[in-house]
Amino acid sequence: MGLWGAIAANVLNMVGVGPFLTIPLALAAMGGPQAMLGWILGALLALCDGLVWAELGSRFPDSGGPYYFLLHAFGEHGPGRLLAFLFLWQSLLAGPISIASGAVGFAQYATVFHTLTHTQLGTIGMLLCLANIALLYRNIRSIGAISVVVTIVVIFTCLWICFAGLTHFHRTLAFDFPPGAFHLTRSFWLGLGSATLIAAYDYGGYGNVCLLGGEIRNPRHTIPRALIASIFIVAVLYLVMNLSIIGVLPWRSELRSGAVVADLMIAVYGPWAQKVVSALILVASWGSAYAILLGYSRIPYAAAVDGAFPAVFARLSRHGSVPVVSLVVIGIASAVLCFVSLDALIASLIIVQTLLQFIAQCVAVIVLRLRDSSSRPELFRMPLFPLPALIALLGWVYISATSNLRYLASAALLAIAGVVVYLLQANRKREWPFRHA
Repeated sequence: MGLWGAIAANVLNMVGVGPFLTIPLALAAMGGPQAMLGWILGALLALCDGLVWAELGSRFPDSGGPYYFLLHAFGEHGPGRLLAFLFLWQSLLAGPISIASGAVGFAQYATVFHTLTHTQLGTIGMLLCLANIALLYRNIRSIGAISVVVTIVVIFTCLWICFAGLTHFHRTLAFDFPPGAFHLTRSFWLGLGSATLIAAYDYGGYGNVCLLGGEIRNPRHTIPRALIASIFIVAVLYLVMNLSIIGVLPWRSELRSGAVVADLMIAVYGPWAQKVVSALILVASWGSAYAILLGYSRIPYAAAVDGAFPAVFARLSRHGSVPVVSLVVIGIASAVLCFVSLDALIASLIIVQTLLQFIAQCVAVIVLRLRDSSSRPELFRMPLFPLPALIALLGWVYISATSNLRYLASAALLAIAGVVVYLLQANRKREWPFRHA
């Protein structure tokens, strides 16, 4: 895969169903169009964190990126083994949450065609997840074609939204700030943290190219360029799309909308456009849940094959091509999570990844640079080091500090459970911290 292929793969992974669902959540978090500040801060965080990924991906251009980042930065025979394991461990929750958010998005846009209760919404999402388990168990050869179709649908839908909004844009609606919108109170900073968390969820996925390092041509140069280019492309697309929507729809009427894009289309073009765009988003959300389940179901399997996870996750189907235990565990967990609200899913996902991966990566890039200060021209080195890493670190800490305590507690419990499992395995295999000197 060359540069353009790597950029395309990253953009396609970043542009999912999130932006079709989360605009009302961001507006509610800050109580008005000032929520655009969260999108701007989210773009800055994505760029700075992207530079962290870029330097680490250039230094360790192997498939499975973060596992090797943390392992080598903190010691193959030291704490790096624990931190690398925790990256794998968090996928057991991060994967199902990501899949469930796509399934919840599917159910929410299904309400355009038929009114549904909360229980019915969760049931539809659950059935979608279970159907995807069956599809992936029997046949995964069509995933390439499905990915292409879904990508075309998503990009077309985003461009249509931007066109519809910009051609019917009203400045007074877009900048209809409530009284005290920019008063720097505690509520303002908490709301900005929540809006930035939501933006981080939608921008997420730019590290995908690092997971494919072993399949990229000239990865030490291609990975950084693909990362930075894809972040700029998606940031511009999302900012224009969000501004387009709040410039057409009164934000107060959209705070509790579960299908804000459908609302935009019926306001601009009428009922036919509402149904067409909802159908497109149904395709996109199903394809997103399908593709994410495919990818995440391979992580516990690969970890088990490598000896980092319990051996049961390495079990294959009878015909030997499907990691059946891993697929079923991730799929059923995602089905159960479909009864959780979208905002709770998003917050849980970002907090788990922040505490068990993102913060550690920001520290890792600083540790590695200080340890190896020699100039190696083949490696990408972030400009203004260590400023981007420190900004990203502060951004992740700020998001965590302004989030609900129950999400922090859940992430902490997951981390504690992961540490216990790792220690049990390390004691059995006589690895750090039980390895003999």
